[in-house]
Amino acid sequence: MARDGLPNDAVTPLHHQVYVVLRQQIEEGQYHGEKPIPSEHELSQTFQVSRITIRRALDRLKQEGFVSRSRGRGTFARAPVAPQAISANLRGIFENLLAMGLRTRVKLIEFGYVPAPSHVAQKLGLEIGATVQRAVRVRFHENVPFSHLTTYLPEEIGRHCDEQELSDKPLLLLMERAGIKVSAADQSVSAKLADTMVAPLLQVETGSPLLWVKRLVFDQNDRPVEYLHALYRPDIYEYQMSMSRVEGEQAALWSPNATHP
Repeated sequence: MARDGLPNDAVTPLHHQVYVVLRQQIEEGQYHGEKPIPSEHELSQTFQVSRITIRRALDRLKQEGFVSRSRGRGTFARAPVAPQAISANLRGIFENLLAMGLRTRVKLIEFGYVPAPSHVAQKLGLEIGATVQRAVRVRFHENVPFSHLTTYLPEEIGRHCDEQELSDKPLLLLMERAGIKVSAADQSVSAKLADTMVAPLLQVETGSPLLWVKRLVFDQNDRPVEYLHALYRPDIYEYQMSMSRVEGEQAALWSPNATHP
């Protein structure tokens, strides 16, 4: 740690690092009631940054409704009104995706047919450079952007839906309409920092942490039909999984439960 409470991060601005730490502390209830948040001078000593840096972080927290500031009294934590978080269970994944598509709205950012990059071609079982449909969409919940989706479809599948339809309907519905029976998926969940392209679309700072989901979708014949990269704001979107301990040969292991109705 280069600074008390801040990582040695040469990419993320210091004011954003302070903002992230203070916001998390507020959300976890470390500051509440009538007890003020430490002063700018105290925070600058804690984080070992300038008071200007602290002031920028506090100004953003005030703008987003996390604090109120009163001359002579100090800075106080508040509970901002935020959109209800969207949850998705890792079981019943397709039902969740379809429901999400029907209760949120989407904005199409990019659409076209491009040569498949090597990693996309490998996932979809295509020759490198084969034509694929590439679409970039941002999904909104209560008018707040929460996901950035990049999808790749083999050309013969992509030709079944056009640009307008991708703006209006969930991709799963469009594939089913084309006679493609989606039956399985391989998925990984990791983390990634928002870059200069994604950050403004999701209305977050460059370098903000995002959930990173990669999903390869198969039809009933075990044929890859879609490859997806999705980035989610963790303050609005979360994954949930219910698990039970199951006795194994060596030890008790955690196993996902069946989907609840």
